[in-house]
Amino acid sequence: MQILRSSALVDVPWKNGGGITRKIAMGMSNDHVAWTISRADVAVPGPFSDFSGMVRVLTVVSGETMILDTPSTSLRAAHWEPVRFDGALKVSSRLTGGPITDLNLMFDPSFCEGDVVVHRAPGEIQTTCPKQGLVAFHGLAGTPSVNGKPIGPADTAFATGTNAALRLQEGEALLELRLTYLDQRAAIKLFIAD
Repeated sequence: MQILRSSALVDVPWKNGGGITRKIAMGMSNDHVAWTISRADVAVPGPFSDFSGMVRVLTVVSGETMILDTPSTSLRAAHWEPVRFDGALKVSSRLTGGPITDLNLMFDPSFCEGDVVVHRAPGEIQTTCPKQGLVAFHGLAGTPSVNGKPIGPADTAFATGTNAALRLQEGEALLELRLTYLDQRAAIKLFIAD
């Protein structure tokens, strides 16, 4: 298991000045991006970038609700509630209570399937990693443990090919990001931000 601590994340300001992105990890198949995980601070409302060919799962990890307006509807991205949508969808955000931070899992559905689950109930959880793929755990609150190692807010632990034992105390929470590779012959290499 590898752990990327929040202190190692690098701030990359957006060109439009509306926020900051911090890359966490990506999966590459040769020169193709199969998936990415990143955090973003959203300071002002505005349009999202186009990520055609990707599915996006956005989770507000700090701050209030963000409304995602699309040409046909509005999606509500509430605190710790993952929202899934097509990366090509034209989205403009509205902030209901000031700046937010969100975690984004984006994946190419021709390479893999992805899902995000919130764990916040105290107790112990056993999770199985897919034979081809990985599971990442992103800290939300407190210091829950993954395989006996504490995961603080904005830390990310990566488990590949092994099961993971989670332990949460009252008030602790983390995200489980699960990626299953569809082509068992394809080699998707994990790159963790440094």
